[in-house]
Amino acid sequence: MDDATRTELEAAAFRRLVSHFRERTDVQNIDLMNLSGFCRNCLSRWYQEAANDKGIEMEKFEAREIIYGMPFDEWKELHQTEATKEQQEAFKKSH
Repeated sequence: MDDATRTELEAAAFRRLVSHFRERTDVQNIDLMNLSGFCRNCLSRWYQEAANDKGIEMEKFEAREIIYGMPFDEWKELHQTEATKEQQEAFKKSH
């Protein structure tokens, strides 16, 4: 497989992951962190870091809006719930 094709496939997989995260607003970031060790915020930080590495100035809020599909504060208001004691305990154990 040539590099251009690999990049296209990786980009398609990334877009599908972002789309999936946008659709699954019921899944909280703490759940993602507890199960996989990364969440939407991690993904947005990696996106921002990649942009900055390419000389593209991007702030945290801009990267989060790309991943969340809306301003982060709006997403939190619409979808984020308070973490349960169990979720918090699982987070402490895994991190």
